[in-house]
Amino acid sequence: MFIAQQKLKENIAEYVLYMYQIEDLIRAYNFDLERIEKEFISKQVPSESLAKEYVNWYKDLIQEMKIQGVEKQGHINRVKEVHFELVYLHNTLLTVTKDPKYLGLFEAAEEHIKAFQEKSNLGELHPLEICFHALYMKLLLKLQKKEISPVSEEAFDTMRIMLAYVAQGYHKMKAGDVDFLTPHDK
Repeated sequence: MFIAQQKLKENIAEYVLYMYQIEDLIRAYNFDLERIEKEFISKQVPSESLAKEYVNWYKDLIQEMKIQGVEKQGHINRVKEVHFELVYLHNTLLTVTKDPKYLGLFEAAEEHIKAFQEKSNLGELHPLEICFHALYMKLLLKLQKKEISPVSEEAFDTMRIMLAYVAQGYHKMKAGDVDFLTPHDK
């Protein structure tokens, strides 16, 4: 809960990946709040009062996931809203402002994004969502202590760097710090 709030404020890409983890954790526990509290929260959260806040947060997320029909797969609306805003920013950087740095980062990652999309059977997801799925998969591989080849590491890095740039731009956009309507090619 507090981790999610902090990531939402400081690094939107980390927030999205964290929420993917939480959604999967809830699914892994079959939406059983008592088990989540006993086997996960009680071992992670140091104080009882803080644990109660976490239990309530998980309870709300469980309800949200059920209401929105993402029990098996998919993401809750708050995560989808962030995806939408990031896609908007991505499109703005590529087509409106023609940000040269972002154009280069996207070009470097594009081949890897398409390859991951094909290998992972992700359908018609937006390139940014594919990057999130790729980095989440990398996280899962690391947690399972599986080896990642140097070629895959390089591919993940291009996506990570691209997402980091968009994440920085996202926070600037939300703070009103950047004029995204001034094209860089003029």
